[in-house]
Formats: sequence, structure tokens, C-alpha cells
Amino acid sequence: MSTQHAAGRYAPSPSGDLHVGNLRTAILAWLFARTTGRRFLIRMEDLDRAVAGADARQLADLASLGMDWETPVVYQTGRRDIYREIIDRLREGGRTFECFCTRREILEAPSAPHAPQGAYPGTCRNLTDAERAEKIAAGRPPAIRIRADTTEFTVTDLLHGTFTGMVDDFVIQRNDGTPAYNLAVVVDDAAQGVDQVVRGDDLLSSAPRQAYLATLLGETPPTYAHVPMVLNTDGVRLSKRDGAVTLADLAAGGVPAGTVLSHIARSLGFAGPGETVDLHTLASRFDPDALPREPWLLGPTEWSS
Repeated sequence: MSTQHAAGRYAPSPSGDLHVGNLRTAILAWLFARTTGRRFLIRMEDLDRAVAGADARQLADLASLGMDWETPVVYQTGRRDIYREIIDRLREGGRTFECFCTRREILEAPSAPHAPQGAYPGTCRNLTDAERAEKIAAGRPPAIRIRADTTEFTVTDLLHGTFTGMVDDFVIQRNDGTPAYNLAVVVDDAAQGVDQVVRGDDLLSSAPRQAYLATLLGETPPTYAHVPMVLNTDGVRLSKRDGAVTLADLAAGGVPAGTVLSHIARSLGFAGPGETVDLHTLASRFDPDALPREPWLLGPTEWSS
């Protein structure tokens, strides 16, 4: 699958405008890539939900902060046939099984002995042909799960070090036929030569599954950097309820994109109080080892300081 090498990326879901937390992660992804000589890519992960025009607004916001990237921007909805080919290959190799469980059934099922908390309990792993036929006849469409041969996998993270996490029989195609995130992200990163993945640390626990799948597909897992998120003063991730957290809302309140960038730089420890910096100045100061490991708590008074 690999056709190119040495790239980093930012991969938003075009379901709405980017907030300050999204923008901070995007800036960090750009900085990690550009300061290590990598290409930088944007990918729209639009398989689940997309709002008309959100992708264009997101790209405009990133550009207004000084970010640049290779074109074209890849959209996952244009790659469905590729995902299906990979799923078919895994199925033909005996690496998948059909799962008819609902979320509730999975939550209520007893876990296998010694299985990590939250792991898929294996309910449909060894169904007979007759049992599968009965469920299909009852009108329950199956999801497709990977048939994992390990319960954990270890990844390397530039901020968290060596991280070992759970691997279970995770879904690679939902029961409506949509390729699952855990499959699409692995396939796309490999195809685009992405060997460095920078994203929010809420996704750290998913990295072992994705790295494991990459090895099944004959790919080398990327190096990860799971960066701290931006939270409100209650310690909850940002949302519209927190007021002006998008560039458009902030601009309407008299806060330009350059000021947002400078505050983000300050939150990372690469700019002083009241200092104005651009992205290339930030790149000249960038030191991954000096990055904060705790979330940035963003309050309403941030923009008046």
C-alpha cells in the first residue's frame, strides 16, 4: 500500500468549525512535521458525518494561522473501494469474522477470563455457519471484526514513551457497511506515507489497535505523539457551550487569528506574555521535549490577557 514516505498529517472530521483545541493540535502536527523535514498533509475523515461547507471553513482557518500543506486534500469518502479491498483481503486470509452483537449485548456479556476491561467478549468469534445463517435470516446485519491473535500491543510515543494497550477483536466495518475509523486511518496513513501521527492524547488508547492492524497489513506502524488537549475550566473538552472557541466567533469578538496563534504558542511555552509570534517563529523555537504534558485549561478571560 505504501507509495510515499516521511509525512505527518492532520485529519479532522468536517462536522463543524474547528475550535481552539483542534487548532492547537493541528499546529503541533504541523510543527512536528516541518521541524523534522517531513511533508505535511491534510485528510478529511468524512466517513461518519460531514456538514456542508465545514471542510472549506476548516482549511481556511488553518491557512489563516499560517499553515501550509501538500495538495490535494484527501477525502475518505472517495476511498471506500480501497477500504473494501483491504477488508476483503483480510476476510480471505481468515483474519475477520462477522459480529451480530448490539452495543448493549456487548456491555452486558460476561468478559472472557483475564480479558482487559472493555474488551470485546468474543460472542460471535466462533459461530457456526448455521448460527450465522440464523442471525442473518432474523434480519440482523453483521459488523466485521478483526480476528486478533494478541490481547495487547506496544507503540512508541514521543511524549508518553513506550505504551502498551489493549487489542481486542475490534470492528473494521460497521453493520451498515461503513468502513470503521480504526481501519480507514491505518489504510490511509500507510497509503500516504504517514510515519508520524500527532493527535490528541484522548486517542492514545486506540494506537495499539491501529498499530497492530498496520502490522497485519504488512506496514510499519507510525511513531506517535499524543499531545495534551484543551479543556474548559471544568476540565471538560471544549464545545459550543464554552462560548467563543472558534476563529469565527473569536474574530467577531475582536480577537484576530494572529492573537489566537500567539496565545496557543504561549500555552505551549514557546512565547512570552503579550508576545506576538507567527508560525515560522514558533517553528524556530519548537522543542518537543519542552511541551507541557497537562491539558491547557482555557477560560473566558484568556483573550483579555
